[in-house]
Amino acid sequence: MAESVELPGRLAILPFRNKVLLPGAFIRIRCTSQSSVKLVEQELWQREEKGLIGILPVQDAAETTSMDSMLSQGVGSESCERSSNAQVSTSDAHKVDGKNPSEVIHWHNRGVAARALHLSRGVEKPSGRVTYIVVLEGLCRFNIEELNTRGPYCTAKISPLEMTKSGYFLISIFYLLTCSEMEQVEQDPDFVTLSRQFKAIAMELISILEQKQKTGGRIKVLLETLPFHKLADIFVASFEISFEEQLCMLDSVDPKVRLSKATELVDRHLQSIRVAEKITQKVEGQLSKSQKEYLLRQQMRAIKEELGDNDDDEDDLASLERKMQNAGMPSNIWKHAQRELRRLKKMQPQQPGYNSSRVYLDLLADLPWQKASEEQEMDLKAAKDHLDCDHYGLVKIKQRIFEYLAVRKLKPDARGPVLCFVGPPGVGKTSLASSIAAALGRKFIRISLGGVKDEADIRGHRRTYIGSMPGRLIDGLKRVGVCNPVMLLDEIDKTGSDVRGDPASALLEVLDPEQNKSFNDHYLNVPFDLSKVIFVATANRMQPIPPPLLDRMEVIELPGYTAEEKLRIAMQHLIPRVLDQHGLSSAFLQIPEDMVKLVIQRYTREAGVRNLERNLAALARAAAVRVAEREQAVSVSKDVHKITSPLLDNRLAEGAEMEMEVIPIGVNNHEISNAFRIASPLVVDEAMLEKILGPPRFDDREAADRVATPGVSVGLVWTAFGGEVQFVEATSVVGNGELHLTGQLGDVIKESAQIALTWVRARVADLKLAAAEETDLLQGKDIHIHFPAGAVPKDGPSAGVTLVTALVSLFSQKNVRADTAMTGEMTLRGLVLPVGGVKDKVLAAHCYGIKRVILPERNLKDLVEVPAAVLSSLEILVAKRMEDVLEHAFDGGCPWRQHQHSKL
Repeated sequence: MAESVELPGRLAILPFRNKVLLPGAFIRIRCTSQSSVKLVEQELWQREEKGLIGILPVQDAAETTSMDSMLSQGVGSESCERSSNAQVSTSDAHKVDGKNPSEVIHWHNRGVAARALHLSRGVEKPSGRVTYIVVLEGLCRFNIEELNTRGPYCTAKISPLEMTKSGYFLISIFYLLTCSEMEQVEQDPDFVTLSRQFKAIAMELISILEQKQKTGGRIKVLLETLPFHKLADIFVASFEISFEEQLCMLDSVDPKVRLSKATELVDRHLQSIRVAEKITQKVEGQLSKSQKEYLLRQQMRAIKEELGDNDDDEDDLASLERKMQNAGMPSNIWKHAQRELRRLKKMQPQQPGYNSSRVYLDLLADLPWQKASEEQEMDLKAAKDHLDCDHYGLVKIKQRIFEYLAVRKLKPDARGPVLCFVGPPGVGKTSLASSIAAALGRKFIRISLGGVKDEADIRGHRRTYIGSMPGRLIDGLKRVGVCNPVMLLDEIDKTGSDVRGDPASALLEVLDPEQNKSFNDHYLNVPFDLSKVIFVATANRMQPIPPPLLDRMEVIELPGYTAEEKLRIAMQHLIPRVLDQHGLSSAFLQIPEDMVKLVIQRYTREAGVRNLERNLAALARAAAVRVAEREQAVSVSKDVHKITSPLLDNRLAEGAEMEMEVIPIGVNNHEISNAFRIASPLVVDEAMLEKILGPPRFDDREAADRVATPGVSVGLVWTAFGGEVQFVEATSVVGNGELHLTGQLGDVIKESAQIALTWVRARVADLKLAAAEETDLLQGKDIHIHFPAGAVPKDGPSAGVTLVTALVSLFSQKNVRADTAMTGEMTLRGLVLPVGGVKDKVLAAHCYGIKRVILPERNLKDLVEVPAAVLSSLEILVAKRMEDVLEHAFDGGCPWRQHQHSKL
């Protein structure tokens, strides 16, 4: 049916943000903003007859810019009649879809008149806000003559784009057009051609949709009854197209242009459906192909079993079985592997447990059950030369390794002890283990245990877990491919424990020669012989290692290097390696021994040599910059030019120059390298050290400056990084006789401070620390003892003698000798007990410039480990009681003797 409706000269405008309603299309909207609710109430809800409203597209300014850019590049320029946009700033009283009213939007100049087919009213709780749900039908296009955005909602003066002569619209099912205009359009040859193309493409699309959605019958009825220019809007409105393309269809007033654009969009939609069908058919074909291959493979397997003919070359499981046969498994493990293989053959590849069983059998086949490194006849002299070449010093350690190798030479199958190298970082623990492997001619593998908290890292996960895997030991043996490697258990002191187990306890079985011959990994689930593996462990400290685990290892301590040893290591090992790493040689950079000594004394105080190597690398980088800059200045001639380095002029000595021979074209790389050789190589001096490495970090005068006032003494402590010099400061303030301790101290060192103060207070009269009438040193005062470097935790009993010396110095107002350092534990009766780490502490005192060291008498035996060069530069003073320490620590002896001499 059709009805005539008069189109008014002014319509209420409902803006659609980034959306277009085309004639003949239906849309369901929910109105919530104040303006849209007011429009629906006054124009649709309160009217008895069906009213008309205008639907006008609007868009943001940024999106308009993007769309105009696309149109300027030719998008839609031929297929649509694009009208200009009107930029309107909305007033404060009006919002577009509830957006910010101050936002600048663009109103399109063309819209679509629409009527409401359904209205429903609702109230939101608890706010009480009224909302409407409206179903709209697009009728015809119109043009905006004047837009008014003031008032409760927008209104516009419009002019129809498809007006009849009488001023009425003929509204059929979806569209409006006069009969006379329609007859003229249908007689146009171009329109007839476009109609045929559109009908052909539309019929093809309908046939496809009829197969998929079973809705093609109704669409065919429309295709046969409605004009094509009306169907163009209906078809396009049902597609997911961009906002720009929707606007282009809205602007297509000419039926031919509209039909051409619709034909293009329908064809594009048809092509996308064809591509999707092609992909779907391909995927379904692959699935059916795999199912077909599976059935054929099962039939082929059944036929081969009946004929007894198995093709090993084509059967993957047969190749796995041959691999397992060649692995050399023990008989009991081979039976277990055969059972697993038979179970795997009965499984289908699609079953969940197939891959896990296959990976497990691959592991059994890859493990070196019998394969071992072929050890050549050991040459002890060559092994000794190799150790001496790779490591300077460490005489005692190398002697122990040499003894270990000698036993191995006499009895290759001997179960030697597990060596554990304990020492600070940078002293060569890992490289020693590598040298043992090289001397034995065995493969070397390193397993890092730092931070390991899960027992499964050692024993493996059980195969019942998802993502299970073997432990690190079994995985390492699989990677190295032999059953007798040298395995380094690095950082064994840094394992932890939590709810997942204790890795240190799991290592008990690994390092016990009586148990590791049948080591049971949870994932492997069969015993594996680890007795042929040579285990070597490294650690920074012995304290964190559990005693049962420590009992299974022979501990070899590697203390820090002396300054002389560092010098020899730098000249023989570090400098050549640093130059090679930076592409240099001695022809470019020379570092004299005196400069290396200065680097050791002023820029490094460590047990190892890592910081020393970093400082040498900084010098090498400076020289590399100079050489690289010279390379850029090469010109093609045979002359010699002087080149300066502006980048290094700020870091190197002023006036430094280098000469470079210009390289002729066509020379080889060796000639080029020789051409870059500096006529006078860069020689490091003291000024260059300060320019590159900065001012010295350490000074030999530090001890003298810090002990310049009473109440300060110098102690020696041991850390995981070697020995250190520790100052102890004491002072008194007005108070109530309390003792205050600072410096992040542990319980043991706090108790040592209490003992020291009690001992001093008990001997006030003997030490002449107060007048005869004073009986209490703490009367009316507090004592504060501080250990500098408060960010570093400190604990241990070896600071007892240092604390007493600082307190005696404070109360007697006598300075402690600045060249004297001390260590030792003190009892409440004044006895000095021995402490550990003597060698590290003595080396630290030597590096610090200390000349006199006070040690407990029972620690004299530990001085055998100290190098003779260090002992010759130090005065070692022994103490049996606390009085002996005080006698050595002060100039002129103990303070009470000074009082006696003054009386005499």
